[in-house]
Amino acid sequence: MAVLTYKCSNCGGPLTWDAEKQAYFCDYCNSRFTQEEVAKMQPQQTVQYNCPSCGAQIMTDATTAATYCYYCHNPVVLADRLSGDRLPDCVIPFEIDEKKAREIFMNWVKRHRYIPKAFYDEKQIAHLGGVYFPYWIYNCKINGAIEGSGKRLRTWVTGSLQFTETSVYDISKAGIMQIDNVMRIALKKASRVLCEGVMPFKTEKMKPFSPAYLQGYTAEMRDVEKEGLSQEVEDEVRRFAAEKLKSQAGADYNSIEISRSEADIADENWKYALLPVWTLTYTEPGTGKLYYFSINGQSGKTCGELPVDKRRLLGLFIMVFVPVFLLLLLMLYFLF
Repeated sequence: MAVLTYKCSNCGGPLTWDAEKQAYFCDYCNSRFTQEEVAKMQPQQTVQYNCPSCGAQIMTDATTAATYCYYCHNPVVLADRLSGDRLPDCVIPFEIDEKKAREIFMNWVKRHRYIPKAFYDEKQIAHLGGVYFPYWIYNCKINGAIEGSGKRLRTWVTGSLQFTETSVYDISKAGIMQIDNVMRIALKKASRVLCEGVMPFKTEKMKPFSPAYLQGYTAEMRDVEKEGLSQEVEDEVRRFAAEKLKSQAGADYNSIEISRSEADIADENWKYALLPVWTLTYTEPGTGKLYYFSINGQSGKTCGELPVDKRRLLGLFIMVFVPVFLLLLLMLYFLF
């Protein structure tokens, strides 16, 4: 059954009513909204399911494919959203569990100073969640060719004079390149920084998709089709092929100029994959600015933007500036 719901304008998470704060609350990034702010938002359609374990109602948005029951806390995989043309081709299972993800997060935080304690307290860390994000993976062959001219410079000195000889050569380079694993996030509401900042993934460990991999995690299904990405990706691989050929052709020259460049694409192949990411969001009190942190659930690579505790920075400024200022005053007193 389809119903209407409201989404957080910061991260896209569902909004619920916080009775204590008398405001709408996002459980994902801790953002709060007044009734007036929510009234200006565009409602989105969600779907109601029944938990197979306890029968409670589960509300999900249009792209959620795996989640938890808020009542019995059992993992729920929405199989009807992972069928037909929505069935992923492959999946990279999580190799980093929640305990290790928390350890990585805390080690990351310890390497940075002047972070608000609210960013890494137990309540905040509890929001660290494992998510299978949808990606498109593109493979192809490039038949590339370039033509142009290359210059070689030879310099020598005779007596007090320096001579430079410039030789110009016609150059031509062609080749076939295999391009593998060009990735694009396939979810509109996801932050590209959060999802792409933890790349690359080790695709050699990719498995044929099975819903069992999603148990215990949240999973999103795609709402971006490959047709909407194809031009951007094809332009990228053509540029890469041209630069690669130019680099190879220019190895023996001081400089080269390209007059013709071609890159024909063949054997295109797209794969729809679910890839593992641990995510955490934090909304700065007062400013409402949203900070993201993510961990590659396979390799442990991190990506994020840290908030800064301005009061602690002010304290540091006072500790450093005041003694220096007093010392200068003392020096001036004795000098004059």
